[in-house]
Amino acid sequence: MGRILPRLVFAFGCLLAAAACSAPTGPSSDAPRTGQSAPAAPGPAPREIDPDRPLILAFGDSLTAGNMVEGALAYPSQLQAKLDEAGYDYQVVNDGEGGLTTSGGLARLDRALALAPDIVILELGGNDGLRGTPTEVIRANLRTLATRFRQAGAVVVLAGLTLPRNYGPDYIGEFEQVYAELARELDVTHIPFFLEGLVDLDDPEASIGVTMQADGIHPTGRGYAIVAETVFRAIEPHLEK
Repeated sequence: MGRILPRLVFAFGCLLAAAACSAPTGPSSDAPRTGQSAPAAPGPAPREIDPDRPLILAFGDSLTAGNMVEGALAYPSQLQAKLDEAGYDYQVVNDGEGGLTTSGGLARLDRALALAPDIVILELGGNDGLRGTPTEVIRANLRTLATRFRQAGAVVVLAGLTLPRNYGPDYIGEFEQVYAELARELDVTHIPFFLEGLVDLDDPEASIGVTMQADGIHPTGRGYAIVAETVFRAIEPHLEK
């Protein structure tokens, strides 16, 4: 993605830098290894699920959960409104949890599979990157998540992310390529950059308070409307009326 969207990635990285200045600047020596899973986070209690309606599972971290916005403004809720308006009889379940890593996602995988989703928007890896987790670990965990969802019959949409510029071009480049390369390897739908369109490329700080919150990481309700549109375009080819 660094080669595809260089200006967008640079702008987003500038916004992230202030909030992530205390994070490590590269892979850490105590990063989790493949196969190690964090204790399962409880996650939000899903709303009542209609067994007769196909289910779209929004599976991710705080960007999915809707950090510091009302539930109705988080992207899964806005995606539900778009689906309803377009006449699609799908239900969207927000299974996002702040701070969730890919290993944490693995720990919660069985619970997610029990929901029998038809489509999964897989948005994870940002917290791994902020911890400097080796990219081969992130790749292996995302591969397992996507593969298990696909084996269960779900369509997987893999959402790409980036990191602050102070993590260095080598690590950032490897991190960004994880998503694009996995999407090609597994032949799954790929969103190159989950927060595309939320940052003013000519004046990144102008996005604060408009599409991005003050931390420069999480979208506002208006920003999540753009995310919902991005996700809707990605999943629409897989929807049936």
